[in-house]
This record gives sequence, structure tokens and C-alpha cells, in this order.
Amino acid sequence: MARPSLSLSASPLEDNHLHPSAVTTLAPVSPPVRPGTGRRLWGVARRVVNASAAIVVLAAVWEILPRAQVVDPTFLPPLGDVLTAWYDLLRSGELADHAQASLARSLAGFGAAIVVAIPLGLLIGWYRPVAELLNPVLELFRNTAALALLPVFVLVLGLGETSKVSIILYACAWPILLNTIAGVKSVDPLLIKSARSMGLGPYRLFQKVILPAAVPTIFTGIRLAGAYSILVLIAAEMVGAKAGLGYLINYAQYNFRVPDMYAGIITISVLGLLFNLLLVRLERRFSTWRTT
Repeated sequence: MARPSLSLSASPLEDNHLHPSAVTTLAPVSPPVRPGTGRRLWGVARRVVNASAAIVVLAAVWEILPRAQVVDPTFLPPLGDVLTAWYDLLRSGELADHAQASLARSLAGFGAAIVVAIPLGLLIGWYRPVAELLNPVLELFRNTAALALLPVFVLVLGLGETSKVSIILYACAWPILLNTIAGVKSVDPLLIKSARSMGLGPYRLFQKVILPAAVPTIFTGIRLAGAYSILVLIAAEMVGAKAGLGYLINYAQYNFRVPDMYAGIITISVLGLLFNLLLVRLERRFSTWRTT
């Protein structure tokens, strides 16, 4: 007896054509989700808060201790009184005049130190005969504090602007000079040999290898010199000056205007901080070849 044959229906996937009912609608692939703007702003705000937390605590302590009579408010007024005095000096234009005079002297001496010290440091660090000639003189003067020579500058150059700019130049030149020499001498000898083996002449070798490798160390000296330009300036302005933040602090002390004295000190600190931030930005600009 013949077995009945089973008739199987064709599967919709047996041939190359899909059955209409078997077609699945595919959703478009969405791009990867990036962190939102709010999240980035929160990260920036958190970094700002962390960086300013110590300053906020210091300001709170300065405000609370004099008002609680823990310290004598006659000699350490509350921060609110100091800020009020600072605002009065700013509104009257007195603070702007003193700050302008100080910045002009500081930038003049600092700029002259850069112009003199960096080329001299490159020569001493790169050419051995120049180093052998000048090292005894450098060792003699590098250990002499700038403020110890302030009376000499005043006697020789007088009480005018020349003596103040010159003492700032002297104080700023040493960190720039010594760090420039150290930066040139600390270049990897293998880099120098490799550059020479590739046919670089002395000028191209100095331009492409020595100078870029020494830039971070040179900027370390420049940042130190920026701090010295502010510190030495204040001492110089306390001797025979008629304008400047150092003169303002000294005058306020003699006349027992204690809030004005602290207002001048705060102004100097803020100017020094802004000056250092500017130098850090410049260092990053000239050191873009470095890896992070």
C-alpha cells in the first residue's frame, strides 16, 4: 500500500525572497550619547570650589577672629573693613595710581631682565669658553641678596626711577640666568648626537633641539623672577618713593591707617597671582610640543 506523501509548505526563507510578513523594520542607530553641558559645567564648578576652598576659609577666619575679639581689631581689622577701605581707595583713584606706578616699575625691570638674562644664559650654557670666563663673576654675585645692595643702588643711581628699576632688574636676572644655563646644559646628549648625525648645523641644532628642550626650565626661572619683581619692588618703593603700592603700605603704617595698609597688601597679592597665571599661560603656549 502506498504511503501517503506529506506535502510541506515552502518556508518563507527557502528562496532568496523574503515573505512580506517576515520583514522586520530596523530602527535607525542613534549616535553615542555624549556628556551633557550641565555635567561639564558641574565639573568646572566643582574644580573652582575645590581650588577656592582654602581662600574662603582664610577669609572667614579673618572676618570672625577680630569681631570675636580673639585678636585685637586695631592691628588686624576684620576683612569687611579692609575691603571697604580697598573700595574707597579704588573709588578715589588713589589705588589705581599707586598700582599703575608699581606695575610700570615692575614690568620695566622684569622685561629688561628677560632681554639681558636669556641670551646671556644661552651663551654661557652652550659655549664653554664664555662659561669659563664668566663663571667666577657669576658665583661672586649670585650669592649677594638684591635687598642688601639696595643702599648701593640708591647711592649710585639716586632716589629716582632708575635705582628702582635697576634693583628689580638685578633681582630678576639671576633666576632667569641660572635656569637658562641649567636648561641648556640638561639637554639629553643623545638628542644632540642624533641631530648632528642627521646633518643639522650649529644654528639649526640650537634652534630645533637645544632651545625647545630648555624652554620649560627657562620659564621656571621667568616665573620665579616674576615673584621677585613684586617682592623687591615693594622694598624699593619704601625708600624715597612718592607713589606705588610699597609707598602706600609704608605711608598707611606711619599714619596708622591700618585698613588701608592691608588693602595695599591684598592688592599686591592679587597682582602677583594674576602675573603668575599669565606666565603659566605663556609657558603652555611656548611648550605645546610637550606631552601632557
